[in-house]
Amino acid sequence: MPSSTSVAEERTDMLKRSAVAIVYGTIAILCHSVIADERPNVLFIAVDDLNDWIGCLGGHSQAHTPNMDRLAARGVLFTNAHCAAPACNPSRAAVFSGRMPSRTGVWSNRSPKLLKLHPTMQLLPTAFAKSGYLTLGTGKLLDSGSANRSLFAEHLVTDQRWSPFARDEVRYTDEEVSSKATDNPRHVVKNRRRGSVILPLNRMPSDRKPETTDGESFDWGPVDVPESDMGDTIITDWAVQRLKDRDDIPFFLGVGYYRPHIPLFAPSRYFDRFARSPAELPAVRQDDLDDLSATARHWAIEPVTAGRHSTVVEHKQWRGAVEAYLACTTFVDHQVGRLMDALDQTSIGDNTIIVLWSDHGWHLGEKQHWGKWTGWERSTRVPLIIVPPKKLVDQFAPPGSRCDVPVSLIDLFPTLTEMCDVSRPDGLDGESLVPLLREPDSAPDRRAVTTFGPGNVSLRTDWYRYLRYSDGSEELYDHKSDPHEWQNLAANATFRSLLERLRGLIPPEWSSEPSPPVGSP
Repeated sequence: MPSSTSVAEERTDMLKRSAVAIVYGTIAILCHSVIADERPNVLFIAVDDLNDWIGCLGGHSQAHTPNMDRLAARGVLFTNAHCAAPACNPSRAAVFSGRMPSRTGVWSNRSPKLLKLHPTMQLLPTAFAKSGYLTLGTGKLLDSGSANRSLFAEHLVTDQRWSPFARDEVRYTDEEVSSKATDNPRHVVKNRRRGSVILPLNRMPSDRKPETTDGESFDWGPVDVPESDMGDTIITDWAVQRLKDRDDIPFFLGVGYYRPHIPLFAPSRYFDRFARSPAELPAVRQDDLDDLSATARHWAIEPVTAGRHSTVVEHKQWRGAVEAYLACTTFVDHQVGRLMDALDQTSIGDNTIIVLWSDHGWHLGEKQHWGKWTGWERSTRVPLIIVPPKKLVDQFAPPGSRCDVPVSLIDLFPTLTEMCDVSRPDGLDGESLVPLLREPDSAPDRRAVTTFGPGNVSLRTDWYRYLRYSDGSEELYDHKSDPHEWQNLAANATFRSLLERLRGLIPPEWSSEPSPPVGSP
């Protein structure tokens, strides 16, 4: 049995070892902090369903987005950026995993969520956390709910979709649902101020779910509420406060905006300008679908993610929808401006990368389609702006540069991990955009691939778009002479060799599984 002296000596030695361990641990932490503090922060801004209708991309003459425009003036604007899949679930899964839908199994909005299929996969925020970053997130990022809670050390979840109406309010009562498929649907709800409102604001019948009590999201119009009642304002408030509180860099802050996703509700003041200057409708051709296959026409016309174009036209709501989309875009732009101003007022602004992206585009009547989930330009093309840290501005292209070569959102994972010296997992499908951030026109041979369900694939080069559907039908568009994709050249024998070359640019494993029913989102 050991003596009391030896026990005391052992305890003393243990305390000494513990003290030494604490000292070394503290030194290691301090050294790590010094090293980490030199790495840039990341402000990662996602905007849902935003097409090229922003000022710096020139997609619509009445787009008013001064804050996104000044963001582009501070960094590099990628004018030919495309999503990996034109729907929320698969696009965001691709961004956060760095892998194409064929690799994750998240093909569509009906697919299981990414974390359900791959609960241990290292995603973009977790890679940053593993490398010592504090991760914060709010709004619609990978998901709008529980997924964010597992990805970020700090998070805020709020109901953005139906704001300023509570989610429970937007369900039709059994008595009201019989009106849902009529030309005068009436659904009485309360806003957050307990004021009564009749939905849908556009008074259109439901094309997608006419017999269910679900709220009809294919709706638009002004709402007479303060901006503080909108979910996108609430998440901005939270993010602004996180920026003000940060002096312990580095951090990764994700902010996911819901508008201009449907329903296209925004505070009334964002609609005021259209009383003076009604919105211009997008350019369309009445015979635009005549040179497409039956499969392609089905994808165009079916009300899969929104409503039917014929319903919008019949109820004389086309212009109102365009105005609402532009109003919602300006509303979100205002929130982006608040984030930029808050960051610039801090001591960390000079060492922060800002990324603004959208998960996919959105049709507003082009090719007689509303919503996303097609392989055409309107659905795949997205805004993408990357602003390097001010303190490193000399290492990159001059502020306000434009990159016109095709890039993909799948490239964001390797880009950010390279810029921040963060270890990334093996097997990512994208390519870092850092060379293009330095020399925007240095890779003219790049291309972007978008899949919209197994077997359906769209390829964008600097000159052409090629589409192939699961039944083998094809489309080819010359973007130099036909930016609206009105003339399908696939049947023209002159382009036979070009078609062969473009087919070969698509990795076969990215679209090789059997297709689900046509049009399933």
